[in-house]
Amino acid sequence: MTIAVGLFAVGETIYLASKMNHIEEKLEKLTGSIWMKADDWKRSWKPWLRGTVIGFPFGTIPAGGAEIPTFLSYAIEKKLAKNPEEFGKGAIEGVAGPEAANNASSTGTMVPLLTLGLPTSATAAILLSAFQQYGLQPGPLLFEANAALVWGLIASFYVGNVMLLVLNLPLVGLWVKLLEIPKPQLYAGILVFATMGVYGMRQSPFDVFLLYAVGLVGFLMRRFGFPAAPVIVGMILGPLAEEQMRRALAISQGDPMIFVTHPISGGLLALAVVVILAPWLWRRFGPGTKLG
Repeated sequence: MTIAVGLFAVGETIYLASKMNHIEEKLEKLTGSIWMKADDWKRSWKPWLRGTVIGFPFGTIPAGGAEIPTFLSYAIEKKLAKNPEEFGKGAIEGVAGPEAANNASSTGTMVPLLTLGLPTSATAAILLSAFQQYGLQPGPLLFEANAALVWGLIASFYVGNVMLLVLNLPLVGLWVKLLEIPKPQLYAGILVFATMGVYGMRQSPFDVFLLYAVGLVGFLMRRFGFPAAPVIVGMILGPLAEEQMRRALAISQGDPMIFVTHPISGGLLALAVVVILAPWLWRRFGPGTKLG
């Protein structure tokens, strides 16, 4: 948990603070009514459904993320719109569809997490870490051993969405006011709460040192364009993969060829190699590349 907070809270905060004087920001004033009119509801319900259908499958696959379904939903809504020239100028379809896709993608990450114990996003990896801290291993047996926990978690999604409506619609003006918080105080507050949270887990000064050491690494990764999410996923799944590898080698009496002689394991390893090499090969030999 300390490493996750260091990468995604401390590292991101330090990076944004380093860019604070290099980006010109302008806070637009909120004008008009914040409530949706009848025409807005009429124009939104179809994009909501389409965005949900687009976003949910991406949440269930590793590294699917919310970016692809969000932009895909925006492009589809613009293609289907009667007045596409309104997009970029406040068309409600351009907000309703992508936001529905984003929410559906976030919910979809729970499917492989609860059924297979596989986190497909950084958030799911943190949830998996929280499960393991309480001695719970997500997977098929979790539904039998802790059915009340699983169904309670699923029910909380519905309760959470209802509470989002209750909190966001009447209080949207208040949330907009949060943007007026001066950046130095905001970033300092994030670091203070991150430090208090990590120190409060075990009251260990070493955890605080580790938090900021990892935060510095997260800053450097953000600065040079390295994604942080795979680090968290690797830390969670690494020990599980190592345990299963030792078990397979014990079954094969130390013969590593067991990983390539069986069709399923060999096929998965081949697929992993293709996924790793395909982007490099595409950049090297893809269309538009000058050879020689």
